[in-house]
Amino acid sequence: MARRRSSLGFLGVFGRSSDLRQLEAALRAADLHPATVPEPAKLTIVNLMKDHFGEPEPPAESYALVAAFFAYCLAGPEAFERANGPEARQLVEERMEMALAEGDGPDAQLVLLSVHANLIHPDVLSRYDIDVED
Repeated sequence: MARRRSSLGFLGVFGRSSDLRQLEAALRAADLHPATVPEPAKLTIVNLMKDHFGEPEPPAESYALVAAFFAYCLAGPEAFERANGPEARQLVEERMEMALAEGDGPDAQLVLLSVHANLIHPDVLSRYDIDVED
């Protein structure tokens, strides 16, 4: 089945696609305002999700997991914990360690996106010794 394309909307006439609306709602729930994430990064995130799940539309529950991980990358550990709690921080940090150890997979791709888009928080870079020069 062909993958459905995401849409940013156009001049207020055509609406945003449901995948982008779901991602933005999940980002808000993780205490990251969607306006702080550039549109190309949001499009990349939903396309990575579609690639990972192999479906035209990622499962609804996947948006919260992706948004929490990406919010951690952008907000940093302390701000993320203040907004989402210590349990959420611990879960995301376990995912981060696994992603960096494996070097591939959806979480690793989100880290790479946040680095290349120059969005990653400096505390995340230093905590996990992520080298942005490579």
